[in-house]
Amino acid sequence: MGQQEKVATSLAGAVSEEISASLTAVDAELARRYPGDPGTRQPVHTVYVPGDVFEPGTLRSWGDQALAALDEHAPDAASFAAVLGIPEELAGPVHDRVRAKLEREPVEDLRIDFEDGYGPRPDAEEDEAAARAARLVAEAYANGTAAPYMGIRMKCMEAGVRDRGIRTTDVFLSGLMAAGGLPEGLVLTLPKVTYPEQVTAFVQLLEAFEKAHGLDAGRIGFEIQIETSQSILAADGTAAVARMIDAARGRATGLHYGTFDYSACVGVSAAYQASDHPAADHAKAVMQVAAAGTGVRVSDGSTNVLPVGPADRVHEAWRLHYGLTRRALARAYYQGWDMHPAHLPTRYAAVYAFYREGLEQAAARLAAYVAKAGGDVMDEPATAKSLSGYLLRGIDCGALDTAEVAGLTGLARADLEAFASPRRGDLTVTAP
Repeated sequence: MGQQEKVATSLAGAVSEEISASLTAVDAELARRYPGDPGTRQPVHTVYVPGDVFEPGTLRSWGDQALAALDEHAPDAASFAAVLGIPEELAGPVHDRVRAKLEREPVEDLRIDFEDGYGPRPDAEEDEAAARAARLVAEAYANGTAAPYMGIRMKCMEAGVRDRGIRTTDVFLSGLMAAGGLPEGLVLTLPKVTYPEQVTAFVQLLEAFEKAHGLDAGRIGFEIQIETSQSILAADGTAAVARMIDAARGRATGLHYGTFDYSACVGVSAAYQASDHPAADHAKAVMQVAAAGTGVRVSDGSTNVLPVGPADRVHEAWRLHYGLTRRALARAYYQGWDMHPAHLPTRYAAVYAFYREGLEQAAARLAAYVAKAGGDVMDEPATAKSLSGYLLRGIDCGALDTAEVAGLTGLARADLEAFASPRRGDLTVTAP
């Protein structure tokens, strides 16, 4: 032990107290606006089905159609990997997990659509479809056939369809309440938002519903769909999407990019409307920064190139979808839209390859960080948070197994969650 240093100070304790007092409001504002990720599972995709098409067997039908597409166009691991360019060492694990996923849980997030995919209908017809959707969703959760997340996309808050959107939301939510209550996996999607005031109005609607049914305030959250240029850059030059998150008053759960409406809004020709267009990249980058730290997740859009027809066309569409999904994952857009059952094989193949190819490196870096073992990369707490989040997302979607992650890191799931959502104080690592 060396000589003990003498510690000297010059400031009275009151200085620190005064500074803390001056920042009390800022501390509260930071906690309110930037609570961090909620730590819940984020689905890897959202599937949209028109309100008049949704049936009790829709989820299973999508899985069966996806399996049939695999059987017809890539019947084994080698052929599937060859189409997509998956490395040989990942071909078997990815193919096997994709098939298992399609058999077990083909859809992670389902939105019953009453907007563009449904269109204008007579009021009585839409009332009936919304009530039917509520009944079928309630039955699915009751009998164990539901997707982890389910809900509706209503019409937007613009003047021409506002009353219809409000009524459909009311009919659907009222039907769920009559059938036993709101399911935990309930998700609502508010489309074509252009002004924060439209978000405020939707919050007002949900507050009124909660009050009418004696629900806890804030029980019902919703996603904001970004489909217009005004939602990215307002007339005064500000990023309107950031103000929309604030206008949701803690209810916003996601920002979903609308590939085709947004592209058309900024004048992109139909042949070039895609999620990798520079206009799309700009919009999603603004969304990503606006949502960072707020607990609101960002979702990519979709491709409208469907994997249908002869094998060469299916393979071409698969390669496109696989490449776009991998591109999105690298940019931290962990969710997207799927428009056709035959998109499911490439959605899960891209997701599973992304997590499996990085498993060993991520696990080794996290284990070294925990053990303070050093190595050729000097990681910091923020990186440990990212590594843990990566492994947890892989586990949640079925790309990774809890046991294999524990074996490689020495960490139980609770430890991964603690690193992914750090709190003040020491982290105690438990045995897996």
